[in-house]
Amino acid sequence: MSKLPSDLKENSGIAYYQGDSAWLVADSGNHDIIYNISFDGEQLNKLEVKNAKNRDWEELTEDKEGNLYIGDFGNNRNDRKDLTIYKLPNPDVEKGDKIDAEKITFSYPEQKDFPAKKKDRLFDAEALFHYQGNLYIFTKNRANPFTGETRLYKVPDSKGDYEAQFIAKLDICDDWETCRITSADISDDGKTVVLLGYGKIWLFTGFTNDNFFDSTSKEIDLGVRTQLESVTFASDNTLLISDEKSKAGGGNLYSFQLPSN
Repeated sequence: MSKLPSDLKENSGIAYYQGDSAWLVADSGNHDIIYNISFDGEQLNKLEVKNAKNRDWEELTEDKEGNLYIGDFGNNRNDRKDLTIYKLPNPDVEKGDKIDAEKITFSYPEQKDFPAKKKDRLFDAEALFHYQGNLYIFTKNRANPFTGETRLYKVPDSKGDYEAQFIAKLDICDDWETCRITSADISDDGKTVVLLGYGKIWLFTGFTNDNFFDSTSKEIDLGVRTQLESVTFASDNTLLISDEKSKAGGGNLYSFQLPSN
């Protein structure tokens, strides 16, 4: 565990490439910047993202070609019509202090009201990963009453404007405090999907297509109840996890070893 710099007290997304560092972003109200942070908590680099605005950056993920994606789709009130994923070149090899972004915009075809009615507030998102040419989005449930449902959508990974394709839904669990999905990733070998909540992770294995919910699942209680916001695979068996800083603690970068079975 290490302390994150103060610029990342509201960290919201993490992506890992190689070595002993990771890239992170912070959410709404923060700068249009991505930060490279060592596993010891030292800021190694930061890049201003051109052609982008941090409306509510909630996730980072990378693809196998090295491109980085920022999920600007935080939608607490379920009223946004400008949902965006920014696509950046590999920041590890970028020169200078700025980096260009392309825009992938999308909408949820099932959403008819802006904002959605309280019972239908299923269109917030904080979780994203790349897999086989597409970007997969897992929604964060803000329905009242709370249902525990997360929805899985996909959009292409190239510049354009799209209707997100609904794939499946899953009732994760019914506890508002722990069952809202805040981040996701898939292992480099493509065999394990992880979803993160406030104190728990869910692992999915044995899927044969991109309905990752049609698989074997396992819930793991991490034993903490801080505002966990970000998860990424550092290896097929090791996760990096971060949380926001609050009066109750947090503001840390953690390593978590997955159980062998």
